[in-house]
Amino acid sequence: MMSKIKKIISILKYLQVVGYLSLVAPAYAQDPTIMVNENAIGFKIPSLGDILTFMIRAFFIIAGLAALLFLLTGALSWVTSGGNKENVDKARDKITSAITGLIIIVAVLAVIVTFEQVIFANRLCLGLSCPITIPPLLQPPGS
Repeated sequence: MMSKIKKIISILKYLQVVGYLSLVAPAYAQDPTIMVNENAIGFKIPSLGDILTFMIRAFFIIAGLAALLFLLTGALSWVTSGGNKENVDKARDKITSAITGLIIIVAVLAVIVTFEQVIFANRLCLGLSCPITIPPLLQPPGS
């Protein structure tokens, strides 16, 4: 009895998969006749380079804000330590770590901007001083 039920369930699963595959609508992702009017929608559609540039810049902004917040919490814990040696040491370590993080963030930004502007002369952009440009893999016909 159980083997018949298992057999029926496996047949139904097979029919379900066949049904899903037969009812899938075709994708028209590469139809060149589909055009988007950016004036009608009211904004420019961002490219992959724009999105990556935004993410890299946002990462450095969030890292800097986190380091500053960490510095402020260290200062607050120092002020509220009440003279307790252990709490003062913990607060000093937190402040030292926050300042070290800020120095590392500024150093990385300086190195990357130097690479972008001086060494590569804005031909290769990593997303900080100029937007990332990703070359197209395929050229449209006629260009």
